[in-house]
Amino acid sequence: MGIIAAWKTQLRTTFTDGDPTIPQWQFEFENGDDLGYFPVGSAVWTVHSSMTPTVAGIRALLLQALHPGAMAGVHAHSSFREEPLGRLANTIRWIFTVTYGSRVAAQEGSAFVQRLHTRVRGTYVDSRGTEKPYSAADPDLIRWVHLAFTDAFVAAHAAYGGAIPGGVDEYVAEWAAAGELMGLEDPPRSEAELRSQLAAFDDELANSDQVQEALTYIRRPPLPRSQRLGYRVLFAGAVATLEPRHREMLGLRVPSLGPIPLPIRSAVRLVLGVIRLGLGPEGPAETAAKNRIRRVSGTAGPRTA
Repeated sequence: MGIIAAWKTQLRTTFTDGDPTIPQWQFEFENGDDLGYFPVGSAVWTVHSSMTPTVAGIRALLLQALHPGAMAGVHAHSSFREEPLGRLANTIRWIFTVTYGSRVAAQEGSAFVQRLHTRVRGTYVDSRGTEKPYSAADPDLIRWVHLAFTDAFVAAHAAYGGAIPGGVDEYVAEWAAAGELMGLEDPPRSEAELRSQLAAFDDELANSDQVQEALTYIRRPPLPRSQRLGYRVLFAGAVATLEPRHREMLGLRVPSLGPIPLPIRSAVRLVLGVIRLGLGPEGPAETAAKNRIRRVSGTAGPRTA
């Protein structure tokens, strides 16, 4: 295996929890008898098929950690210490299933995650010092996770991607379907609603030893040496897109060289371009979904391999 081929395989395994092959579930998006929730060229499809979700995923984890209830569940029930990339792979699978799968696949995938959530229970100390019970299935926690992901996708794409068809409002309205699949009532359907619902959580957010422990794993995951510099750039890019109040709570700063800010945007776009080169212009999940859509809609056109 040549150096380039080995690097591409190593890069792919980062997103598949160490599996050097493309997971079979990505090819299964060709199955099903409906068009799915998001058409090709929709706001969600456009954002999620770009490389900006790579930054958004880091940003979402940083933001989610600030809710003591969400952090308690991760701290007590997640294997992020032993297998931090495993959690990433599971999250990618759910997002891909909702984005590219048939409606049936998206519903079944979300129902599976919801069943897992019912097992995640415990207590946590809220921002006021009061001990409270929690469940990952609590409506407030489901809302917080949905808001954090939505905000991360929007912010990362605004900073490092292209235009969104219909703008941010269209993306938020479309991705509301993902929140509903997870049992969320009244998800935001516009940027204004997203900002309002996020602000409603301000008094509940807090830094803690648990947050800082998680932050060490998010900042320096166990990546191969060839990917560490690129990840440092992506992490900096994620931090740069956080709201100042969230960045301050996490104890993070936008990286700089003395008084001169680093060219974060250019550096992030360069790294994302390299990742795109390594993974290819279109992933198997997207290709499989397009084949299903052509078959179901009867659209003429060659089958994509």
